[in-house]
Amino acid sequence: MKLFLILATLTLVYPRWNYGSLILQGPENPVLEGDYVTLTCLSDMESNMTEVHLEKFSKYMQKWFRLEPSLYGMFRRCFYYDVDLSREPGRLTLTIPSIESFMDGPYRCVSDSAASPYNSTLPLSIPVHYMRDMSVYKEGVGSYSRYLSPLQDLRVPLGDDVEVACSVSASKDPMITWSKEGEDWVELSSKLKLKKVRMEDSGSYTCTAQHPSVSSLSKTRTITVTVLAEDAPWYDTTQGRIVLMTSAAGAGLLMLLMSVSICLCRRASGTKSKGPIDDHSQKKPIYTSSVESLSSTTGDKQPLV
Repeated sequence: MKLFLILATLTLVYPRWNYGSLILQGPENPVLEGDYVTLTCLSDMESNMTEVHLEKFSKYMQKWFRLEPSLYGMFRRCFYYDVDLSREPGRLTLTIPSIESFMDGPYRCVSDSAASPYNSTLPLSIPVHYMRDMSVYKEGVGSYSRYLSPLQDLRVPLGDDVEVACSVSASKDPMITWSKEGEDWVELSSKLKLKKVRMEDSGSYTCTAQHPSVSSLSKTRTITVTVLAEDAPWYDTTQGRIVLMTSAAGAGLLMLLMSVSICLCRRASGTKSKGPIDDHSQKKPIYTSSVESLSSTTGDKQPLV
C-alpha cells in the first residue's frame, strides 16, 4: 500500500521535474504611477521559454487575458499600452516603461505545455499608487470656484460663516488636514469651517493630503482668507465677484445671440423683397437698314420691335 502511494506521488510530481517550475518576480517597492516596472518569469530548468506566456486578470470582464504582442507591437484586446516582451533561455520579461493606474491588478506566468497543464505561478498583484491634483472650493459656489478657476483668495464679509472643501483623487483615501499659518492647530477634516468670522481669522490656510500607504505621495494647497470690513461693498467679496463675472459672461452671450439673430433676419427679409430683374432701359427700335439689324434682302422700313 505504501509503495502504491509513493508511485502515485512520483507520477504526479514527475512532469514538474521534467519541465521545471515557474516563478514570477515583480517590483519589491511600492509602484507609483509613471514608474518603470519589470515582471520576470523564471524557470528552474534551462529552456527557451517558447511555451510560456504571461496573463493579466481583467477585473471588468472577470477573466484572464493572454499578453502577447500583435503585429503593431501592442497587446491585443484591452491591453493597448506601451510594453515590451522578450524571451531568453529560462527567462520571460515584461517591461512597462511608464505604468498607469489602469494597468494594476494580478499577473501570472503560465506554461502552454500539455505535459504540465497545472504549471502556472500564483497571481502576483501589482497595485499602482497615485494622487491627482488637489481641488479647493467654497461650499455654495463650488460649481464656479471648483471648475472655472482655482480658489486662491477668499474674501468674505465680517460675521459670515465660511466653509471651504478640499478634495483629491487617489488610489486610496488620503488623510486630509487643515492648518493655519502662524498657529499650531490642525483640523483633521476635508472641510475648513469658520463660524462668524472675525478680523483675526484672516490669514493663510493650508490643506494637506497624505497617502496612507506611500509617504512620498502628498499634495498641499494654500488659500488666503480675507475678512472684509462691515462697510465693504458686496461686489468686493468673492461671491460678489463671481456673480459679476457670471453676469458679464451671460450678457456677452446674450448680445452675441441677438446680433446673430438680427443679421439672419435682415438677410431673410432682403431675400424676400427681391423682385424680377428690370433695368428700366428704354427700348429702341431696330430697322433693317440700320447697322444694328441683321442682313436682309427685303427693304422693310418698319421696326422689328
